[in-house]
Amino acid sequence: MKHGNHEDTIVALETPAGTAAIAVIRLSGPASFPISSALFRSASGRTKDLATCKSHTLHYGRIVDGDTVIDEVLLSVFKAPKSYTGEDIVEVSCHGSVYIQQLLLSLFVKRGARLAEPGEFTMRAFLNRRLDLAQAEAVADLIAAESAGAHQVALQQMRGGFSNDIKKLRDELIHFASLIELELDFSEEDVQFADRKDLKKLVTHLLSTVLALAESFRLGHALKNGIPVVIAGKPNAGKSTLLNALLNDDRAIVSEIAGTTRDTIEEEIAIGGIMFRFIDTAGIRETADVIESLGVKRTFEKISSSAIVLYLFDPAEMKPAEVKKTLEELTAITASSRAAVIPVLNKSDLANDAMVKSFSGIENVMSISAKQQINTGLLVEKMLETVSHSKINFNQTIVVNARHREALENTATDLERVQKGLDTNVTGDFLASDIRQALYHLGLITGEISTDDLLENIFSRFCIGK
Repeated sequence: MKHGNHEDTIVALETPAGTAAIAVIRLSGPASFPISSALFRSASGRTKDLATCKSHTLHYGRIVDGDTVIDEVLLSVFKAPKSYTGEDIVEVSCHGSVYIQQLLLSLFVKRGARLAEPGEFTMRAFLNRRLDLAQAEAVADLIAAESAGAHQVALQQMRGGFSNDIKKLRDELIHFASLIELELDFSEEDVQFADRKDLKKLVTHLLSTVLALAESFRLGHALKNGIPVVIAGKPNAGKSTLLNALLNDDRAIVSEIAGTTRDTIEEEIAIGGIMFRFIDTAGIRETADVIESLGVKRTFEKISSSAIVLYLFDPAEMKPAEVKKTLEELTAITASSRAAVIPVLNKSDLANDAMVKSFSGIENVMSISAKQQINTGLLVEKMLETVSHSKINFNQTIVVNARHREALENTATDLERVQKGLDTNVTGDFLASDIRQALYHLGLITGEISTDDLLENIFSRFCIGK
């Protein structure tokens, strides 16, 4: 659905739908103050022209429909351009009855407002240059954040950290692009305004920066959506017991009968500020059972798209050579996702020292007892270490948006062409063309370059009140 006329005054429920103690209704647009003033009465019963009130002030009173009092409310007044959307805004804090919410919305619509569409408030903030496109997208990420890590990354981006990085890249590239373009204007004189050695250094620096930003998406995507951790192993290796231990909850059925888990079970939990999405899978074995075989097939699908694979094995049921062979197979399956495969010797409480020691030759093997929760804390620390490699620095830019990653990868391709062109001494017009493409793709990130379809696709995913 296309967003309506941006000159309209729009209204929407800003808080989640449903009964609550308080609800907030937001109006934005040129008629926000006249519409609200017509329905608002101060505590003494007098009318008040909100347009004459100072910005960022609160006003207690009542919303009325003729002589009928609808509710006691608190009005917040924000004047353009210093508001969220850059327009005049009134926010009405009312009691959270669904009936009251709907009645107030209908009153505002009767007075000339129209119901806002998804993301329309934030789109207006973008169009009025209160936010750039990357910051606007970070608003949605901040609302959806379910862990400290996702919250930190979204907040850093909303404050303009990522946008500033992109602006620096564009400014540096624009400087040289202008010199190259100037050369084209004086092509007959055969002069060079842009030093090719300096341009090579710049392109090398920009390419390195852009590739690093694109690579950070792997971590950013995991922080935003949860780290997919597959718990794999033979039937009865203790996978479901480990899942329950990690979640501190009896989520999965635990039984001594092999093949109890026929399908994948997924649960999320935040650990150390990072959301982990644990996936308990069907035991890996050859089986004639149709249902169990489908579960095994799904297990391999989950493994191939995971970030971490915890391969559990029972030392009483497997030999070191068999475990090593399985680990090699799992490493091959996860080659595309570059997942970390962690071998985990389970049921250490039931194994003797000699049995445990026989597996010490397996690289990075961890010894635990899921049932007794022995060393499960160390396993969690290993997972955190695997994800971050080192302590995550939230002051550095971490890309979380797939659209941004795609734009960065396209920019890198453009810069590689510029780099190749400089090495082969191509003419300025070819260099200029590739630099323009790099600037175009960088501009897509922050909205210097945008299309109606792109904006519609982004803002339609927002909730209505934002």
